[in-house]
Amino acid sequence: MNYELIIIGGGPAGLTAGIYAGRQKTKTLLIEKVAPGGQIALSENIENYPGFPEGLNGLELTQKMEEQAKNFGLEIVSSEVKKLQIKSEVLKIVQTENDEYKTLAIIIATGAIAKKLGIPGEDKLIGRGVSYCATCDGPFFKKCDVAVIGGGDTAVQEAIFLTKYAEKVYLIHRREQLRAVGILQERAKSNPKINVLWNTVPIEIIGEQRVEGIKVKNLKTNEEKKIPLKGVFILIGINPQTKFLQGIVEIDKDGYIFTDENMQTFEAETGKLLSGVYACGDCRKKLLRQVITACGEGATAAFAAARYIENVKR
Repeated sequence: MNYELIIIGGGPAGLTAGIYAGRQKTKTLLIEKVAPGGQIALSENIENYPGFPEGLNGLELTQKMEEQAKNFGLEIVSSEVKKLQIKSEVLKIVQTENDEYKTLAIIIATGAIAKKLGIPGEDKLIGRGVSYCATCDGPFFKKCDVAVIGGGDTAVQEAIFLTKYAEKVYLIHRREQLRAVGILQERAKSNPKINVLWNTVPIEIIGEQRVEGIKVKNLKTNEEKKIPLKGVFILIGINPQTKFLQGIVEIDKDGYIFTDENMQTFEAETGKLLSGVYACGDCRKKLLRQVITACGEGATAAFAAARYIENVKR
């Protein structure tokens, strides 16, 4: 089956790319292994998306994106991409579990998945007090007690950020020393709102409809206790979904894809720009991972891909 453009991933970046590609009359297929929407579909309320001062539901937003993209002619299939082949500047092959597709250009929008604790209550309360992004959800916890799980730069930085809103922030770390850089450690330890629980791990998130508390265990004493609070921010790392791209596009040590300002990727072996292959959204190496940045990058990637396809067809 032949297409002009294939988008891999159906989160906000991929769906926006699909909208822009459809408006430019580019024959486009989007491949998503689960269902369109991505991680943001789990968010109960998005408060920082422009034009919606009251906030909006993540699932509803991505469903509208999907409907809009389909109205412009985007085809969507549910499957997992297993392999890419860059045969030439004008021929790329995308292999899924059951099919093989030929295309002129590819947009990679596979996103990133937050690492989970895997403890009781976590999955049940995602979007109901359990969060993996303090920047996204911190403002919902004004004058509340919250917990941050982790000890790296991101966890400590986000714990400091949460003190703008929360009454108290429990920073829960399994070791006796944080892994964050020294200046962040100093800021956290000197902040009266942050209470660091050393040698401690979470073992259960408590709550029925929303988070009501967390159960923790001290690894030295084996003592268990319950802490009443309203939010749990799990910040133990993120996995970009890029393993199948090893050796094809240039990625950093954590798996994030390098691109230029037009979202064009670089060839892994030579470091040169890779013709007709683009990346956008949370799988891309960048500073800020938000819905709005993903959408902007998806639009840019689709526009750049359309220009590339026009040149190839000439």
